[in-house]
Amino acid sequence: MRHGDKINNLGRKTAHRHALMMNMAIALIENKRIFTTLAKAKALRTYIEPLITKSKSDTTHSRRIAFSYLKNKEAVSTLFKDVAVKVAERNGGYTRIIKTGNRQGDAAEMAMIELVDFNEIYNSKGASTSASAAKPKTRRSRGAKKTTAKKSDDAAQGE
Repeated sequence: MRHGDKINNLGRKTAHRHALMMNMAIALIENKRIFTTLAKAKALRTYIEPLITKSKSDTTHSRRIAFSYLKNKEAVSTLFKDVAVKVAERNGGYTRIIKTGNRQGDAAEMAMIELVDFNEIYNSKGASTSASAAKPKTRRSRGAKKTTAKKSDDAAQGE
């Protein structure tokens, strides 16, 4: 029975699990996106999100806490300079996990974990507004018939 056991041990001893989470967190901060198994991605989310929350307040104490988790100066400085600035107005949910299918060798569920604010595909506000501005808002499909009828009338007048 696993009453109250909220930590996924990932089949590793404590020291190995902490080292794994530290290395994956450093890789996520530096690369903004990593591919791993689904279980590791879910465990990494619970490890990295409190760190990102602490990085929003740039104090010596919060930097020392982040360094105690990461043990990498470059990752800590990237976390406080780049990541914290982008997530300043966000109240949580800094990571996104996307399932990518099963691994070829052992059929393990694979996933991509990424920092939400660093994905240009989902966050491109300019592309979404220009697409919506170019397409006129019509009710049902009547607007499409009118635009095609206008084009045929314009073509007839041009002859």
